[in-house]
Amino acid sequence: MPDAQTVLEICKVRGFSRRRFMQFCGTMAATLALPTSYAQTIADALSTKRKPTLVWLEFQDCAGNTESMLRSPHPTIEDIVLEAVSLEYHETIMAGYGKHAEAALQRVVKEETGKYLVIVEGAIPTADDGIYCTVNGRTALSIVQEVCTGAAAVIAVGACAWDGGLVRSKPNPTGAVGLQEAVPGVNVVNLPGCPHNSVNTAAVLVHYLTFGALPALDAENRPLFAYGQIIHDQCERRAHYDAGRYVQAWGDEGHRKGWCLFKMGCKGPEANYNCPTVRWNNATSWPVKSGHGCIACASSRFWDTKSPFYSRLPHPPGFGVDVTASEIGWTVVGAVAAATAVHATGHVIRDHSHPGGTAEPHKDQAAERQTTEVR
Repeated sequence: MPDAQTVLEICKVRGFSRRRFMQFCGTMAATLALPTSYAQTIADALSTKRKPTLVWLEFQDCAGNTESMLRSPHPTIEDIVLEAVSLEYHETIMAGYGKHAEAALQRVVKEETGKYLVIVEGAIPTADDGIYCTVNGRTALSIVQEVCTGAAAVIAVGACAWDGGLVRSKPNPTGAVGLQEAVPGVNVVNLPGCPHNSVNTAAVLVHYLTFGALPALDAENRPLFAYGQIIHDQCERRAHYDAGRYVQAWGDEGHRKGWCLFKMGCKGPEANYNCPTVRWNNATSWPVKSGHGCIACASSRFWDTKSPFYSRLPHPPGFGVDVTASEIGWTVVGAVAAATAVHATGHVIRDHSHPGGTAEPHKDQAAERQTTEVR
């Protein structure tokens, strides 16, 4: 298909109806915590703007984030990648291999400097000059330094690309680190999780296509729309927590009735992610709904700091039973939605010479949470 085609034109060629296209735009607006009216704004942008070029780099990883993307039923992989971007390089799924694959990557880096997008999956080893992960004879470290430095924006998907993840957990013989440490100063959006949720990745790409900028980020460069709320406040089991109804043993009556998993080691009270609302498998479920506690996989260094996974949190930040949802839950939801909408609107009405860095609302919320203790 010609590079000049817009996302909407390509959707039409592939047989997607206007209705399905608008449904996709509505899903993205909701995921981005934007008002429903922004679905039309997104549709207008995807109807006129050309597909950006994307390269996907894999290093020290299990390919779980790639698998998560490929197995996403809604938005489908076609919606996320084929209709939203021009995926020029991805070792796992591209048809080319060897010198032909590497030539495709080099073409993008040289001919589209400052225009292409990069997704990085996996940790980057730094010990012994990075020899523990090489592609085509080059170290992962040298590849990310070249490819990410010349990109318009970079998305780090999964825990390993964010902060080293499992590969970095002690004793870390390869000196694995996340992308930000490997390439300091890179313009990055972090999408931690083990694995990442492809709906969030699609939302970041759509935001970039719509507004020409990355979404509002927190202090750790995670998008506020996905990481701006505590899982505990979004959980369908929260009412049981407030009422003091806890699972005491796996398979007991409380477990069968869907009671709170806090005493079974659930880390939801100190984890930020939108798992309870976006969910997995066509939005049908997520770990806590299916009966397993949250392990805070989107939290910094969670393999080291949140384990053992089945041990109860000693003094988690959160809110006691005397605080109502109207006082806390909806306030947080409204604050995140407002911050995201203001950020997006600002990019519509002003130029992009002042990149958005909206970490303060997140810092304020974090400070408030630290002063409150679960009772």
